[in-house]
Amino acid sequence: MKRALLFLSVILLLSASCKEQPKTSERFRILVSSDIGGTDPDDNQSMAHLLMYSNEFDLEGLVSSPSFGSGSTSEIFRMIDVYEQDLPKLKLHKPGLMEPDALRQLVKQGRTEELPPCGYGEPTEGSEWIVKQARKDDPRPLYVLVWGCLEDVAQALHDAPDIAPKMRVYWIGGPNKKWGVNGYCYIIENFPDLWMIENNTTYRAFIYDSKNMDQWNMGYFDTFIKDVGNLGRDFAAYYKGNPKLGDTPSLLYMMKGDPTNPEQQSWGGRFIRCSRTPRTVFHGATTAEDTAQVCGIIEWQLQGPVRNDIAIDSACVTLDIRNQQWRGYYKGDGLYVLRHSTYYTGTLSYTITSTIEGFAPISGEITIENTWDAALGGTAKTHDTDYQVGSQWWTDSYLPDDYWNNHAGARNQLVVREEIMADWAQRWAWLKE
Repeated sequence: MKRALLFLSVILLLSASCKEQPKTSERFRILVSSDIGGTDPDDNQSMAHLLMYSNEFDLEGLVSSPSFGSGSTSEIFRMIDVYEQDLPKLKLHKPGLMEPDALRQLVKQGRTEELPPCGYGEPTEGSEWIVKQARKDDPRPLYVLVWGCLEDVAQALHDAPDIAPKMRVYWIGGPNKKWGVNGYCYIIENFPDLWMIENNTTYRAFIYDSKNMDQWNMGYFDTFIKDVGNLGRDFAAYYKGNPKLGDTPSLLYMMKGDPTNPEQQSWGGRFIRCSRTPRTVFHGATTAEDTAQVCGIIEWQLQGPVRNDIAIDSACVTLDIRNQQWRGYYKGDGLYVLRHSTYYTGTLSYTITSTIEGFAPISGEITIENTWDAALGGTAKTHDTDYQVGSQWWTDSYLPDDYWNNHAGARNQLVVREEIMADWAQRWAWLKE
């Protein structure tokens, strides 16, 4: 009884204080690429959020992207099944929520593993669906919200370069850049004028604070979700119900604010236009004195045995760093290339090895810095090897006032988090009735 009264009083307070979502003159077209079912179950939490707000946009695709786990379209279908059981109650308040059968028609299987260093492979059902939707006879752009790797986006752009002007990509990068580095490099090398929000750290402020027991963080599940509908019972399976929601900011960006203007504050953050993204290239072993930028591209280009019996882009070298192994590739003429990205800072030890006879093992260290453009208050070093991008590429704000908890741009997410969580709490309340 006490819990029910607390729940009711909080909801009444939120109903009185929360701002109404603005009505826009157009509905935005969105397509979601998710690694749901893989190594990080926060995609299930974000999928619940998407389904409960599916009345807000024209959803045109749910693509299963590389998960590096057991993820596939089956997990998206399962989430739709759970949503279907709660839909009657939700529709009493939002009749425009999408029907389960319509959602199922949008589910497509994408690539299941990392792309090779060339950045493309064979088309997938997911990449072909992206092409089809981007080419649709509709004057509105297609917003592609990427919760995992960019593999299917890269494949779609490779197969149909003409779709680039019709697409707007909001990517939750950070760790996902590490897992799908080749797809990212292909896009930035071949489509630098793509409309892109590269969110590497801003999203971090939307993840619950594990040291904060209030109703917006560690207490959110118990206050608003516990035993509330089938979606609520399913939510308990991920992080014990604690709302990580690391991919949700891409969805939030489409819900409140002006999606056409990344530099304006929105529910999905606020971003700055950039002219380059960091890429540091090394040609041998490094020491702790060698530095690279956090969430940037680190590339080793190493000379080794010339092997005419090894196909170009064959995986034959291994980078071992932070107890994880990453593949490197043969590029011909004795050149071996490894790409990596990390969201960890500090000095990291690593080894580079190969089973190829004559390839000498390499051991070294590298220091990952959290510094950015000097013009914006940072002290980052620029390199001739940095990727140059066009006027439609945005990333986390490195202005000193926009940092939070040492994450660039994260304060722009933090300032709207409570409002967002309160708005969602009202929809959970509909399932309590």
